[in-house]
Amino acid sequence: MAQILVLGAGLAGLSTAMLLARDGHGVTALERDPAPPPPPERAAEAWDGWQRRGVNQFRLPHLMLPRWWSLVRDELPEAGPALAAAGARRLNTLEVLPEARRGPMRPDDARFDTVTARRPVLEAALAGAAEAAGVDIRRGVAVTGLTTTHTTSADAVPRVTGVLTADGRALSADLVVDCGGRRSALPAWLRACGARPPTEERADCGFVYYGRHFRSADGEQPASLTNFLQHYDSASVLTLPGDDGTWSVVLTVSARDKALRGLRDPARWHAALAGYPLAAHWDAGEPISGVDVMAGIEDRYRRLVVEGEPVATGVVAVGDACAATNPSVGRGASLAMIHACLLRDLLRETDPEDHDKLARRFDEATAKVVEPLYRVTLWFDAHRLAELDADAAGQPYRTDDRRWHAAKALFAAGLADPELTRAHLSVAAFIALASDVFATPGVAERVAALGGDAPPYVLPGPSRAELLERIR
Repeated sequence: MAQILVLGAGLAGLSTAMLLARDGHGVTALERDPAPPPPPERAAEAWDGWQRRGVNQFRLPHLMLPRWWSLVRDELPEAGPALAAAGARRLNTLEVLPEARRGPMRPDDARFDTVTARRPVLEAALAGAAEAAGVDIRRGVAVTGLTTTHTTSADAVPRVTGVLTADGRALSADLVVDCGGRRSALPAWLRACGARPPTEERADCGFVYYGRHFRSADGEQPASLTNFLQHYDSASVLTLPGDDGTWSVVLTVSARDKALRGLRDPARWHAALAGYPLAAHWDAGEPISGVDVMAGIEDRYRRLVVEGEPVATGVVAVGDACAATNPSVGRGASLAMIHACLLRDLLRETDPEDHDKLARRFDEATAKVVEPLYRVTLWFDAHRLAELDADAAGQPYRTDDRRWHAAKALFAAGLADPELTRAHLSVAAFIALASDVFATPGVAERVAALGGDAPPYVLPGPSRAELLERIR
């Protein structure tokens, strides 16, 4: 069993730490923010009382997909009771849709189950579960660099043996796991110890998010009249149930759409939301936040093996520290859990002392499993952003990519066919890829028949001109 340092005690760090601790490793999670969460039985207090200045999105809306919940439920048995005790809401993302659209529920529809809670509440509950699983969480410990074995060869690959902290300590480990998120300083730390730079792709994802949280007076939450993520002319709308009678709504637009920047004003934001018949009733609650704006979010993919050679051994990157995507599709936590399970499984058959082999095999597993999921998410984002930019220019969006047209047709067809409702939702829930759905016999033909001629936007909502008029 290895001594492992996990850098970061956010969702990815806590989940990774729990998985590894459950396998018997000695796991210490280092978190730079000093404030501890409230105890699990008072996790709901985290919304108002827990400060996490190192996490920009800490009080922004979050969506936990069924793929995430299925992994957490099966792999982290401590987490489920902790989330329930914190008031997290269990729901089925299919069952919340109108029955006229989905038809009667079926036994295999349990695959659409998930839980939902505001990010501070969710993280507080997971922190308690992690400690119960044996993770040593040390808060207020800022990592400033890496320690490595001494080498006299200029071209030797450094082996990471631990980390340096802001108070001058050196903490040793058999393996360092970077869960520091999309702004991880790992590349700078590697350069400082003489390593070659990792391969890194990065670009602004191009979206801006205007979100607000609400609470009901009676503990109830608004009814879901359609999918949580809804696409309209010039904007997408996210309606997200939370814990303890809370929820959030997000309006997502292109960062280049200057005409919609007024959405940061609460009055204009509410006026815009009122124009969407399937989402307007999500305004019926007490606001418990302002209109929070998130922009400048980067898509990023980082590899620590370059041209077949590790840039360093003894260190791996998990979750957003490796692959970060547009948060509006809610895949970040699921990708992190998938990635953490890969690391857990690899450590069952590879000794961290065989550090070169571990670095190479983890890179191979990441490229095989995580990278394709990252690429398909970027593919969707690129098309949606181009579509929003075309809306802003008053032009129809045109592309020769038949997969995009098929994806649009699948949603439209699902409005009329319960089987296709499930097919589309399985992609949105991150439990299937569109390529898997369309490989099912008969699906492509039914989608073409029911959705092939659908307009670009099939849900009722304002035109761009009407949206602009609302926020004048």
